[in-house]
Amino acid sequence: MKVLVVGAGGREHALVRALARSPQRPEVLSAPGNPGIARDARVFDIAVDDFDGIAELAEREDVGLVVVGPEAPLVAGLVDELAARGRAAFGPRRAAAELEGSKAFAKEIMAAAGVPTAGWTAVDDVDAGMAAIERYPAVLKFDGLAAGKGVVIATGEAEAREALQGFLVERRFGPGLVVVEEYLEGEELSLLALCDGERAVPMAPAQDYKRIFDGDLGPNTGGMGSYSPVAGVDAQRAAEITRLVHQPVVDELRRRGTPFHGVLYAGLMLTDAGPKVIEFNVRFGDPEIQALLPRLRSDLLDLLSRCTTPGGLAGAELEWDSRWAVTLVLASAGYPQSASNGDVISGLEAVPAGVEVTHAGTATGPDGAIVTAGGRVLNVTALGRDPAAARDAAYAAADPITFEGRQLRRDIALRAVERSR
Repeated sequence: MKVLVVGAGGREHALVRALARSPQRPEVLSAPGNPGIARDARVFDIAVDDFDGIAELAEREDVGLVVVGPEAPLVAGLVDELAARGRAAFGPRRAAAELEGSKAFAKEIMAAAGVPTAGWTAVDDVDAGMAAIERYPAVLKFDGLAAGKGVVIATGEAEAREALQGFLVERRFGPGLVVVEEYLEGEELSLLALCDGERAVPMAPAQDYKRIFDGDLGPNTGGMGSYSPVAGVDAQRAAEITRLVHQPVVDELRRRGTPFHGVLYAGLMLTDAGPKVIEFNVRFGDPEIQALLPRLRSDLLDLLSRCTTPGGLAGAELEWDSRWAVTLVLASAGYPQSASNGDVISGLEAVPAGVEVTHAGTATGPDGAIVTAGGRVLNVTALGRDPAAARDAAYAAADPITFEGRQLRRDIALRAVERSR
């Protein structure tokens, strides 16, 4: 069987690696891939928004399953295009992918399904946005896709107005609404569930780090690190949260005639009043999946294939390695406001066996060297018997990897270590 992974980042590299471990021994292809993926799969220079090119590749290679990694092609309808050509694809169709394509739509679905979330108002001008803020801090979210950067936590009026101005007047991410949300306090949790249109099956829990600097300071990013499992969230608790959060959304979308197939990511806040949804994504979290997949002992290819069939996950039980996983993100100079490209990366050859390095934003330079080609450049994941061992192994492997202006948070999984003592 041939499997095609669509995408070029760290998430897709992690998926390629995990699919290659399947006992079904598939041949893994990727489009467009990156230099790291090219070492583990056959890559094709086809952009993720070239739907005809991807579909033709799937037909030409007789691909049995297409796994769509990034959100943009899902929201734009790549799975619809592949289905129209008779190709099985992992991921939601366009109508269901609006859960990530529109924050306001996701809020409407949650309201209809009775899913707990922060109070919110959708606005289309700056003054309305300011009037919608009842207290600070306040959360301001661009309604559409923004690569994880369309969220501002405003601590006062000046910061709120500046964010609204950037979103609605300067149109930093294009035209669209802004969702003004109440600020939730508690412990953050990422919980992903595999979905077959009828049921949601939870994966292991994870936690990620969105801010660029240690201590959760600085602007939001696409994610600077993650770890799994999470103390206090065992399999039973994950199943309870899935029944409260994921399953009602799957049920509501099926009721509307737009069943959800794929993975439903819930970013949660564990508040004193119980878990509340911060956001939904319709694809694997990045960098959460880089920490999750090295722990997965079930056949990923089998699970993803079963998601494409209504009711296909009946009886599915996921098995996990008992060890902890810690993932570190190495980012380029200027990220998240900008990215430095073309900086030579050294030290990759020093990574010890057993540590997984996935390429997120890399390219091959003119002389054949691996260079930076994006904001988040590399992910380093290590396993350990406890969070301290996994964390120590991850930093020991990441520190020798260098490039000009490298950014690396030093506090990833530190709270997990402190709680385990």
